[in-house]
Amino acid sequence: MTIGVLHGPNLNLLGRREPEVYGRTTLGEIDARLIEVAAELGVAVEAFQSNAEGELIDWIHAQADRVAGFVVNAGAYTHTSVALRDALVGVGRPFVEVHLSNVYAREPFRRRSLLAPVAVGVVTGFGAESYVLGLIGLVRRLREGGSRVE
Repeated sequence: MTIGVLHGPNLNLLGRREPEVYGRTTLGEIDARLIEVAAELGVAVEAFQSNAEGELIDWIHAQADRVAGFVVNAGAYTHTSVALRDALVGVGRPFVEVHLSNVYAREPFRRRSLLAPVAVGVVTGFGAESYVLGLIGLVRRLREGGSRVE
């Protein structure tokens, strides 16, 4: 089983971008940790980051037949991108939305997710561990045969 991990805009700046909000863990460190946890779970992960909405959508389309599901931190696109939501729904793979910060304790515009209503779960506010928790939850859900939103 392979899980796709999608990192949206500005996540390439992790570790130096607003560390008081996003922490000091870099994107490379997050990906390395996900590879470790995936190995413990007996699965593989393939990660991709882009600041461009179209590239994220193209990657989802390209990976759909290769992955069982996605862990998605769409960054700001979470709150704005109908196209990203449509791509995730369109490929028919379950996904978990993750965020490093607690988006519900931040600016009001960050409290609305276009992805959450079609995700199998949302993990927010645990820093880099949000990705790990999302991966574990998604793999468990897939192994139980569940891929729909409940």
